[in-house]
Amino acid sequence: MALAGQTLLDAQLDLWQNTFAFVKSMALKSALDLRIAETIQHHGGGATLSQIATRAMVPPAKIPCLSRLMRVLTATGVFSAQQAPSGIRSCEQLLYTLTPMSRLLVGSRNQVPITAMLLQSTLVSSLFELGGWLRRERPEPCMFQLRNDHTLWELADRDPAFNALFNSGMESDTEFIMDIVVNEFGEVFHGIDSLIDVGGGHGAAAHAIVKAFPHLKCSVLDLGHVVADAPNDTNVHYIAGDMFETVPPASVIFLKWVLHDWNDEECVKILKNCKKAIPPRDEGGKVVIIDIVIGAGQSDKKQKEMQVVFDLFIMFINGTERDENQWKKIFFEAGFCDYKITPVLGVRSLIEVYP
Repeated sequence: MALAGQTLLDAQLDLWQNTFAFVKSMALKSALDLRIAETIQHHGGGATLSQIATRAMVPPAKIPCLSRLMRVLTATGVFSAQQAPSGIRSCEQLLYTLTPMSRLLVGSRNQVPITAMLLQSTLVSSLFELGGWLRRERPEPCMFQLRNDHTLWELADRDPAFNALFNSGMESDTEFIMDIVVNEFGEVFHGIDSLIDVGGGHGAAAHAIVKAFPHLKCSVLDLGHVVADAPNDTNVHYIAGDMFETVPPASVIFLKWVLHDWNDEECVKILKNCKKAIPPRDEGGKVVIIDIVIGAGQSDKKQKEMQVVFDLFIMFINGTERDENQWKKIFFEAGFCDYKITPVLGVRSLIEVYP
């Protein structure tokens, strides 16, 4: 009986871990709202509870609640806590410090914008529609549209604040990942003279590429309302256009976190336009993609779980993450002859597709 009871309790713990997973997300969101990581960095890499409360403008009556929040954030690895050194008043028993995770929330290329975007209520609440959406015969309207009456792209076009949040989030992720790409895997851009970043927003990827390879002529293709807000004091050229209609010619077409937004038929259409835009393989023509390849990379449980969790998440706009066979299918349907997957970007991969 004792063994059976323990088995049930272990099962309940697993159930609760999944049920209350959203609390960890909301604790992280509150850490962003209160700028706790910035406070810790401001105080030389370690801050007491009262220092965090003061900078976050938490009133004295709520400090015990802030302490409970910090307890969760340390238990989940966002911050760490250690015994406060001598010289700090006795009531301040803990000194909170940054962890590798929270170091991503400070500095010039921090991940606050993308994290804030992903935890924004408009996106999070879309997943409330998952069960009902699965009962519908057709994929349209997507979960985001069911919840918000507009598609994500329509809302970005209509709502400047949401558009700014979305673009800022994507830029922060792009700056982060491209810093690794150009410094550690820059050979993918060797031997070419021009590049079009399709769906590249305000050009964060193109800026990183042209900075590392100044000889390259880099351009960004995106919708009119996106490029209208793009910086004009840059050596990156911006083109207002629709990737479903045409892609301007270049040696390399670059697609970062674009194809996972679209179904197979739409991806084939985009890729066919990309193929028309590039020269043959022996002249350096190729498409470079940064996206998830489910099952690729390390056999680490956390990484594999994140790949499939993100696949479920991206369903909120009817997007999809693909395994190698699914990628191969759309590449060959679009008329490409070969591809190479290099799983070196955490949960994402660097994919080269050749005509």
